[in-house]
Amino acid sequence: MLRLVDPTAGRIRFDGRDVTVVKERHLKALRRNAQLIFQDPYASLNPRMTVGQILAEPLALHNVVPPSRRGERVTELLRLVGLEPRAARRYPHEFSGGQRQRIAIARALAVEPKLIVCDEPVSALDVSIRAQVLNLLRDLQHQLGLAYIFISHDLAVVKHVADRIAVMHLGRIVEIGPCETLFANPRHPYTRALLSAIPVPALGLTRERIILHGEMPSALHPPAGCAFHTRCPIAIEQCRTVRPELVGNEHATACHRSDELPPANVGLGQWHRSPTLERLVNAFRRTG
Repeated sequence: MLRLVDPTAGRIRFDGRDVTVVKERHLKALRRNAQLIFQDPYASLNPRMTVGQILAEPLALHNVVPPSRRGERVTELLRLVGLEPRAARRYPHEFSGGQRQRIAIARALAVEPKLIVCDEPVSALDVSIRAQVLNLLRDLQHQLGLAYIFISHDLAVVKHVADRIAVMHLGRIVEIGPCETLFANPRHPYTRALLSAIPVPALGLTRERIILHGEMPSALHPPAGCAFHTRCPIAIEQCRTVRPELVGNEHATACHRSDELPPANVGLGQWHRSPTLERLVNAFRRTG
């Protein structure tokens, strides 16, 4: 999306412009408007540079502020992500994982982008720190008017941050739609299987589990037709020979049989009490 790797096919439109045809010499202007937060904060910060140098580098590269104001801007960025100005004199190894990711976020914000691609930005962090970073990202979005493309395998995180979700399987979008709609009523068998695997966050509640059998096909040599057909519980002959196109407007699905699926029992609000635990609870209440 940011042309760090050139695509082999398709188009990427940003601000009405197809970035796949932008010449190498013009990519610098594109990247001021579109920045990236990497997955691993332990590997994405230069250990030989202080935090102040890390944050000042994009300011100098894109000439965002004059040299006399760069120190002031670094202080602003640190405060924006909840760090003290004195952090500018320290090195990355002196910070925790959550603090390092805050520094990485500050670096992405330095050039005042319109879009930030967040590549699994909390997967390397402890659960308690994840919530802090996610809340920071959401607050910054509202404060600065940012757009995010948030890439994640953690569906609980996706639900927390996303307005619109695209579910991908072997490199292709199989379902896309508004967050609440997709979680409440997924229309692709793969999406349903993913949602059924989310742990239920309450004692005694269960959800229908969809177990996929068989091996994951090779991404380099996907099967003919629908790439999911080798593990799909409702696949028919058409699925094995014809690749489905993404069909729909607000909520689109790439499945030959999506219209035949009954309402999902794996989305939000589809939990139900375990009968065994229900009997135990009732017995406990009777005995006081």
